Amino acid sequence: MSGRADSETHAGISGADDVEATGDRDATSGAAGAAEDDEGSGDPAEVARRARWTASGAGALLTLAGLAASLLRLSRSAPAAVPAAYAAGAAVCALAALLGARGRTRRALWLLIAGVMVMALGDQSD
Repeated sequence: MSGRADSETHAGISGADDVEATGDRDATSGAAGAAEDDEGSGDPAEVARRARWTASGAGALLTLAGLAASLLRLSRSAPAAVPAAYAAGAAVCALAALLGARGRTRRALWLLIAGVMVMALGDQSD
């Protein structure tokens, strides 16, 4: 290795001030840059709204899945702790959906993780 930098070094690394003026920007990096601008420069209210909808939707979906699994395990010959664990995990996920709808998305995420872990531990005792 000679230690010499490439001629096509990224603008942030090479220190070039104006990438578009020098013509070093190709079509693929232009498309990637446009995608980054769409993601990062969104309205904060829209980002928060999307986070609330995601947390609420994921919580509701996991609640329904936990309740369905609880009912299925209840109908079979499984230990009583298994359907109870699924129901408890579903209740935690329902709480996460409620918190997510109210804007507490970080707490909702951790509750979703905890609810799925409770369901998984109940499944392991089967």
